[in-house]
Parts: sequence; C-alpha cells; structure tokens
Amino acid sequence: MTSHEIRKAFLDFFISKQHLIVPSAPMVAKNDPTLMFQNSGMAQFKDFFLGNATPPATRIADTQKCLRVSGKHNDLEEVGFDTYHHTMFEMLGNWSFGDYFKTEALHWAYELLTEVYKLPKDRLYVSVFEGDKKDNVPFDQEAFDIWKDILGSDERIIYGNKKDNFWEMGDVGPCGPCSEIHIDLRPEEEIAKKPGKDLVNADHPQVVEIWNVVFMQFERRADGSLDVLEDKCIDTGMGFERLCMAIQGKQSNYDTDIFQNTIQVLEEMSGLKYGANGTLSSDNYGDVAMRVVADHIRAVAFAITDGQLPSNSGAGYVIRRILRRAIRYGYSYLNFKEPFMSKLVPVLADQFKDVFPELKQQEEFVTKVIEEEEKTFLRTLDMGLKRLDQIFENEADKQEIDGKTVFELSDTFGFPVDLTALIAREKGFKVDESGFKAELAKQKERSRKDATKEAADWFEVNELDNPSYIGYDHQEAVTKLVQYRKVKTKKGEEFHVVLEQTPFYAEMGGQVGDTGVLEFKTPKSEFALEVVDCQLEAGLHVHIAKKAPFEDISIEDLRAAQVTAKIDKTRHSNIIKNHSATHLMLAALREVLGDHIVQRGSYQNDEVTRFDFSHFSKVTDEELQKVEDIVNTKIRQNIALDERRNVPIDEAMTLGATATFGEKYGDFVRVIIFDPKFSIELCGGNHVPATGEIGLFKFTSEGSVSAGVRRVEAVTGIKALERLREQEAIINELKAVMKSPQDLVASIKALQEEKTALQKKVEALENEKLQNVKLDLLKTVVEKDGAQLISAKVEVANADALKQLAYDLKAKLEKPYIVLGTELNGKPLLAVMIDDSLVNDTIHAGKIVKEAAKEMRGGGGGQPHFATAGGSDVNGLQKAIEKAVSFL
Repeated sequence: MTSHEIRKAFLDFFISKQHLIVPSAPMVAKNDPTLMFQNSGMAQFKDFFLGNATPPATRIADTQKCLRVSGKHNDLEEVGFDTYHHTMFEMLGNWSFGDYFKTEALHWAYELLTEVYKLPKDRLYVSVFEGDKKDNVPFDQEAFDIWKDILGSDERIIYGNKKDNFWEMGDVGPCGPCSEIHIDLRPEEEIAKKPGKDLVNADHPQVVEIWNVVFMQFERRADGSLDVLEDKCIDTGMGFERLCMAIQGKQSNYDTDIFQNTIQVLEEMSGLKYGANGTLSSDNYGDVAMRVVADHIRAVAFAITDGQLPSNSGAGYVIRRILRRAIRYGYSYLNFKEPFMSKLVPVLADQFKDVFPELKQQEEFVTKVIEEEEKTFLRTLDMGLKRLDQIFENEADKQEIDGKTVFELSDTFGFPVDLTALIAREKGFKVDESGFKAELAKQKERSRKDATKEAADWFEVNELDNPSYIGYDHQEAVTKLVQYRKVKTKKGEEFHVVLEQTPFYAEMGGQVGDTGVLEFKTPKSEFALEVVDCQLEAGLHVHIAKKAPFEDISIEDLRAAQVTAKIDKTRHSNIIKNHSATHLMLAALREVLGDHIVQRGSYQNDEVTRFDFSHFSKVTDEELQKVEDIVNTKIRQNIALDERRNVPIDEAMTLGATATFGEKYGDFVRVIIFDPKFSIELCGGNHVPATGEIGLFKFTSEGSVSAGVRRVEAVTGIKALERLREQEAIINELKAVMKSPQDLVASIKALQEEKTALQKKVEALENEKLQNVKLDLLKTVVEKDGAQLISAKVEVANADALKQLAYDLKAKLEKPYIVLGTELNGKPLLAVMIDDSLVNDTIHAGKIVKEAAKEMRGGGGGQPHFATAGGSDVNGLQKAIEKAVSFL
C-alpha cells in the first residue's frame, strides 16, 4: 500500500464506524497560549475534553499535522541521526466524546491493523496500565481482559507504569490510563535470538510503538486527586510515518514513500546516493543530511503555509532554526552552495495536494519565503567561515577554539559542532567540546525559563513609522503609544509597551535597561506606568510595566493619548558612570597588563561594573592598584566625552577604535572617545559628558571565569565612597578589638603567630594521645578466621585522626581487619581497614561501610581496603561497628 492508500484506509475505516472526518487544524497553534504548535492529535480538541465547547459529533477521526522540537526523543539536534523520529509528523486519530469506550476502541484498533492493513498478528504487542498506589488507580483489568479476549492469551500483553501508560493533558484536567500497540519489525533471525516483548519501550529502531489508545476516565484536580468522569472519552494517536514503515516492510521511516520522493530529488541535485552503506547508518553524514533535509522541509513548508513565517522570536524562531539546520547540513554534507530547500516545495505540494491542499494553493508564496531565507542564511554561513578565519588568526597561540565560541558559531552562524571541528582539524586546532556542551545546556535552560512566559499578541494602537531612541540627547520625551501586549510570567502579569520615541535605553552591550515612568494623558483620563525594565526585541525598545489600565480605556483614547516618557535620572546617572569607567578601565588594563587584553564580556548597572577579559594569570594587587590609579587620574582630569555617530567602520578602525570581541558591527558605527591617546571604542551605550562625573573608581574583586579569562568588579561614585568607608569602619573595629595598637598589622601578625604555635602544641598533644590509643588497641587484637581483628569505639580529634589511627594500626599487623568508630560534633563516623589479602567480593571495605552505616542512618563508601561512613544517629554507632565486624 502507498502512504496515500494507508491514510485513506484509516479514514474510510472510521467512516464505516460512524465517525465524522474533520480536517487537520493548522500546525501553528493560534488560540492556545500554552502551545506554539500542535504537538499531538488531540490538541485541537482540548476544549471538547475540558467541556468548554461542544464537539460537532461524538465520534471523530482525522489526520493532524504536528510539530515537536523538544522533549523526550524530540531534541531537534538528534533528528536525522535515527530513522524514526521527526520534527513534523502526521498523527492519525479517532475520538469518542462520551460515546464508545475501551471495548470498541481496542477491538477496532486491532481490526484495522490486522484485517485492513494485514500486519502480522505475531509481531504485535500491547501494553496495559499496571496501576499506581499513589494515585489510588488500580490495574486496568478491563483493558487487560479485552486484550486477552482479542489476542487469545496474555502472552503479548505487557504491564506499563505511570510514565508509559498513564496520559495527562496537563497538571489538571482530563486524564487516564492508556494502552499502546507496538510492532516488531526485525528479521526472523533476530527475533529468534530475543523476543520482541523484551524490547518494547527500549528505544529499539525496529520495535516501535505505532498506536496509543488513551482512556479519558479521570479528571486531575489541583490538589493532585483524581475524580471519575461522568462522560468517559477515547483519544487515540497513531504515528503515520511509523505505520507506513510497518505496512511497507521498511526498516526506516525514511525508506517509505512519504520521504523517498524528496530523497530521490536530493540524490539528483547532489549527485550522491542515499543509503549506499545501509539506510540505518548514522555515521554517513551524507545520509544524515538527506534525512535532515527531507524531514525539515516538511516542518518549514507546512508551518509557513499555516501562517508562521520564520523570525527571530517565538514560534518564528523555531521555524527559522529548523530551516537553518537543514540548510547547514545541505551546505556541509551535500555541497549545496546555492538555495536548494525552496526547490523541494513543489515536490511536497504535489505529494500532499489531496490531503493538505493548502500547501499546493500557496506553493509559490512558500517557495519564495524559503528561498529568501536560504539566501540570507547562506550569506551568514559565508560570514561564519570568515569568522572562523578570524578565530584561527586571533587564537593562533592557543590552537583551540573555546566552547563559547563554538556555541556562537552554532547558534549565530549555524555551524554544527562537527563542522567546526572538521575545519579546525584542517587548521591544526582543537575544539573545546565540553565547553560547547555547557553553553548548549545553558541555552536549553534559558529556553526552558523563557517557555514559562505566555505572551499575547501585540495590540496595535498607532502605526509605527520610524521608531527612534533619543536617549543620547534627551532624558525625557513626549510621544505616542504604538502598541502593547499582556504577558503572563511565573511571577504574575506584566505589560510590554512600545512608543514612537523613547529616552529609555534597552539592555544591550552589557548596559542594563533604564527604568522610570510613562505618564499618559488621554482625552478622558490621566495615569502613569512604572517602567521596571526596557528590553530590545526585533529592533524595538520594549518598556516593561507590572500594571497598566489599557484594557479599561477605549482604543480611540489610547490612540489620542500623549505619553511623557521619563527615565529614572539618578539610576541612569549611576549606570553611565559605571559604563564610562569601564572604558577607562579597559584602556588602563591594556596599559598595565599588555595589548593582549581583549574584552570577553561586561555588565553595568547602577550598583557595579563587571568586566571579563582575556588574561592567563591572576592580576596581582599591585597591578590592580596601578589600574585604579590610572583610572582615577583620568577621572580627575575631567576629560570631555568625544562622541561620534554614524562613522564608517573603516574610518573608526583607522582611528584606533577598540572593538568588542564577538560583537557584530554594521557599515556605520558610533565611536566613544575619552582622550584620543587613551580610550577609543565602538559603543552604542550611554556615557558621562566628562570623566569627572564618575567621581571615584575602586575595584572590589578579581577572579577567574574560565581558562584564560579573568573577571574584575568595581564600583564608582558614591558606591566607591561607601566601599572605602566600610573598609575604614572595619579597620577601626579591629583597632578597638586589638586595644588600639600603634601598628595594627604587626599586632595581627603576632596574634596569628601565637595561634599557630598553640595549634602545633595541641597537635603534638593529640598525636601523643593517638599513639596511646594505638598501643591500647593493639592489646585487644583477636585472631578470627585467619585475620587480626580490632574493633572499638575511640576518641579522636577529627576524621583525619581516625584515618591515621587505622593506617598506623595496619602497619603493626600482618592481616588486619580493623573497625573503628567515633563521635565528632554529635555525629557518628565509622572507618574500616582490611588487609589486601583478605579482600574479596564480600569482604570489601566500601561495601561493608555502606551496609553498616544504615544502623546509624547514614551512608558512605571507599576502596576495597579502606572506607569510611558518616551518619546522623550517634546511638547506632555501636551497632554499626558490630555490623561491620559481622562480615568477617
């Protein structure tokens, strides 16, 4: 059967069972703030399950376009490397809303698979929910009995836990147990070696789930409890791609006719043969690239068809990311240097014209959008290669590309880490893969946190002709409201506001965003918004306020409103002091430490300036003092700001401007100069009109961020003065404690020396006491089973002393088996020392202390001959000692 016939047979089957066939919802979720894309077949029916809407029929079936790029088995970077996971996929499904339930659903599923699709019965396995005591949900006996009746025995029935066999829509709402149907597609010789039952849910590429039948019979309450639903529902989902693989007798989804049309075109375009070494290979990057492209073109084409254009934020960013991943694989491994994805759109449009005709209807538009995206990104890839050349030149002495840069190449320029590594090897460079993985993990965490925000669409009030930032020249502006939106976050609700003109700086380049107030004057009312932050989004300065009465005001009044935007001048003044001081500090660092100093990161708010820079050793106190002295000298000189806007980049570099590492600059830049012989930088931030306004500069810390990168923090102005006063107060307090000595430093040193001498005396006494304990213990040796046993509870000063005692005793015995316990600070500590000749699988110090520690509510471990354990119950120490002895 072809894929068209398979899909039609599914729909025809459920028509015969009195189901209404409904069209697929758009893949882009427009009216669900919890979703960017439809990620399951049931997503479009959520309101029916929740009781918020009435379904058009009690029996429904369809095929739904779905998209997943995160979650278990759906990491975008993994798609293409196996043969059965995808970004976009079709989900065939049938639903019952208070109509039929388990008996019909399971019988029909088995009938369709075995009687219509003719799948071999002996290759199918089914799972039922085993129950969950915590939720007080029993074993699904009903589903088990139905399957046993259908299959004739329970040999092919598997018990599934809550993770695999209990489906929930969310934290609250309808939920219930489910029954999965799996198929074993392996050759007979492999089945003879290991039954498919043992490989269900084990991620085997040929033992896969094809259908999931969910029994919606409970409702999850906010307190976690479950109520039985009066109207029980059925929600099923069958992965169309996997189903076709099974019916067409293929070993891979990509071998089915769903993908082969596209892959064959890719073969013609590239001159490469797919699957020359077997279609299950993930080692052949040409094959991986064809799978990536064949998968991703579907996701991108249908997303654009359904109204989501590629962009830099939200759902649009997801689509752009998918598209660029496909382009970079084609560029890297199929040798496509010109747009190629757009040429695949007609292939898809013809293939799906009968089931998803919307793509054929918009074929020209979708093709053009993808082609323009490709042209832009191919230029970006070329820029990435040039960026790599710069890296090779700048890091010639290190011969390694750090993980952050590798991540930048991946995230900004679309270079997969393996491509960067390949090019690096050709140049004799290594790649910091662990650092890259760390940056990738940070990005995933950021994405996870970002996902907690729910943003409504922008509400447009006035047309935006030419948004402008006027904060270089003004701290206040009279302007108009352009648009706003409401955003839900974990902390509550906030409003995002865009103005025609604004003096608010949006966070970028290390400088935080401004805060302040927006005063609205409408024809009927006046009100003010407190701006708590300002962020840059798609080139717009977005003012963030916790509260706004926009929804209570007519659009006409908002459109006519006069908005006076005022920044917090005091806070802004402190921020720009820190920013300008950072420029002076960088110049001073280069003067003191050398020209190799390059900025690696910075952050300036109204409290502090933080600066990361390349340097391979700790900056000494003397060096920091020299930098401080230079900066404060420049402050006292009250150097006037020389700000130059729209300077051609070549001219700026000729001036000697310092560019920030990793920043991307346009053809025209802004240059900030504090003395042309001292500090010239490319910068888009705010600065003091003259250095004297900074007042004072003082370092507060210096340390390492990563290999070859140091970080300093400093304060300026009143904060620097407060810092000096704090230090002065500490010195005065020390003088008082030390009885106002003439030389405070000498007195403290004398006190430290006295303390050191006393510590040595105490250690000598403790050691003498330990030797006496050792001699006493040696008198208690008992011969047992060929070993010399010592077991006792002893008094020692610390854990190191207990360890030393055990080793000292061992040195005096031929075949020691030593168990020592002690109480330190109210907590028990156990140590076991065993001669190497006695060690075996049972007599193993690490295993012994682990078991013995249970007697004192603790744990531990160690080597076979020596191990220690701690605990929380000192009353169990004696039992722990006895337990450890019992192993001998």
